[in-house]
Amino acid sequence: MATPRVAAGALFFDEAGRVLIVKPTYKEGWEIPGGYVEPGESPRAACIREVQEELGLSVAIGSHLVVDWAPAPSEGDKILFIFDGGILITETLTQIKFRDGELAEWRFVGHEDLEIHMPARLSRRIRTAIEARKCGAPAYAENGNRPPLV
Repeated sequence: MATPRVAAGALFFDEAGRVLIVKPTYKEGWEIPGGYVEPGESPRAACIREVQEELGLSVAIGSHLVVDWAPAPSEGDKILFIFDGGILITETLTQIKFRDGELAEWRFVGHEDLEIHMPARLSRRIRTAIEARKCGAPAYAENGNRPPLV
């Protein structure tokens, strides 16, 4: 029986449609806010907790946008959720505080620039989530891509 690691993140946008990314202090590259689900915790609850811990924000988190099966050679099977964090207005952005020391910086980037900042597998997952948000329907992905219909 598979015992995948489960993680959840939030996809936030600015008013121009750019994506919020964060720079972890403990590894290279950028990510979206989020982290691993703890035992007995739902993916959505983990997303809310991680946003509060990492950014110091208590904001409404919407429905899931994508569930991605994304095994990693060094970590095994993973199931990764991205939830809709909506648009962050300027007033909310001024409230961002790095409380747990895991993050050093945040910025907004256009979806066309995601690969500059992060691994391809994460940028694919984020693009799939953006597409799902535009369509108004959640997506299932494998390694960040929707599988072909059979």
